[in-house]
Amino acid sequence: MPTRKLLTTSAIILTILFLTAGAQSAEIEGVVFEDSVQAGNERLTVRGTGLYRYLKFIKAYVGALYVAEGEPTENVMADVAKRLELEYFHAIEGEDFGSATNKVVGKNVDGQTLEKLRPRIDEQNALYRSVQPGDRYALTYLPGRGTQLTLNGEPLGRPIPGAEFAFAIFAMWLGENPMNTSFKQQLMGAQ
Repeated sequence: MPTRKLLTTSAIILTILFLTAGAQSAEIEGVVFEDSVQAGNERLTVRGTGLYRYLKFIKAYVGALYVAEGEPTENVMADVAKRLELEYFHAIEGEDFGSATNKVVGKNVDGQTLEKLRPRIDEQNALYRSVQPGDRYALTYLPGRGTQLTLNGEPLGRPIPGAEFAFAIFAMWLGENPMNTSFKQQLMGAQ
């Protein structure tokens, strides 16, 4: 009898492990990000998570980078489907997002490109809302469709078209001159 009970218990444990293996998620600083998300017809998988620190000691937000299944992470800045989710630990005014966008995008694209993208950058900046702790912005780019900003799952405005625009906006975190190199490396999976 003890052997039968041991086998039954083992089978139950293996079943639980098997069922929970498919329901994985990424967790950082107590914040959970799904291991994959559906964006249009694309299935995007999490490639890395990171903690963004302001002034090296203030935990500002955490994020997760998603890229289309099968797409190498190093191609994230190419014209490929991608998503960046950020969850905030502190309240931030909506207008502060716009000024940060202007500053950091300007460090990642040349002046001519910045001028060309100005109307779309201004459109993006007008979408930002103030956030409270626990709020989550997501920025999703789908080739041929554009870049969509959402706040707590609710779309803000329309998708803004163009791979060049997506490159400029995602460069804020993933470009040559990101807001924080450590955060970029964490998102890219190089923790």
